[in-house]
Amino acid sequence: MGINSVAVVADLGESFGNYTIGDDGALLGLVTSSNIACGFHAGDPRIMDRTVRDCVERGIELGAHPGYPDLVGFGRRLIEATEEEIRTDVLYQLGALDAFARVHGGTISHVAPHGRMGSIAQTDAKHARAITDAVAAYNKDYVVICQRGLLAEESRKRGLEVGYVFLADRGYGDDGMPVSRSRPDGLIHDPELIGERSAQVVREGTVRSVDGNVVPLGHDADVLLLHGDHPSVLANGTALRAALAAEGIRVAGLREVLAEKSKQAEAALAG
Repeated sequence: MGINSVAVVADLGESFGNYTIGDDGALLGLVTSSNIACGFHAGDPRIMDRTVRDCVERGIELGAHPGYPDLVGFGRRLIEATEEEIRTDVLYQLGALDAFARVHGGTISHVAPHGRMGSIAQTDAKHARAITDAVAAYNKDYVVICQRGLLAEESRKRGLEVGYVFLADRGYGDDGMPVSRSRPDGLIHDPELIGERSAQVVREGTVRSVDGNVVPLGHDADVLLLHGDHPSVLANGTALRAALAAEGIRVAGLREVLAEKSKQAEAALAG
């Protein structure tokens, strides 16, 4: 089920004003793609400008990381918003990041909804519709990064390409989906385990759950995600890259990975 290459992405630009979260400078040496905060759950215009500039200079794909307007809760709390509010909030954030991308000679490749907004969109039709309506209205060339569920289904209904993500530093349940961050096993703190799991997901399409069972994800892993606010994110990223290299798995940008996957599918049909 696996593919020969995978993108590696980290959440970047999640500092705010005088408050610093993560070590974006070091992470840029470990990733091929970025999810850049757009000022609602984290980030501000100065940080967005600097993060986009640094990614463009390093040849790292630009991704928008829109979330709830929730700086206090870092976008990880459910906000009771209408479908119209969700749609326009996402649209607002896409336009903001795109402005910086244009100024620095880059283009946005993908959209990865952040935190609670992104997770609930897997099962809540209102969120899935609102997010994909915003993306499709703004630029139908953007890839939507998500897990299986309604967000992927609504993306395809609107002609948007989907990139399936595996959350490399999160615990997964027997249903092949991440367990709650509030659980003791919701966040993985062993870098070597993160690397081993990531290689297994790309190679086999399966993950060992928090209950010790090997379960299928139900889709390929097109992109492996590192959370930028994880206390061991640099060690996690280093171990992940080493595990992929040991398995002969090539890292590339998301668009390159999806193009390779498409060619493999075409070849399989022709053969």
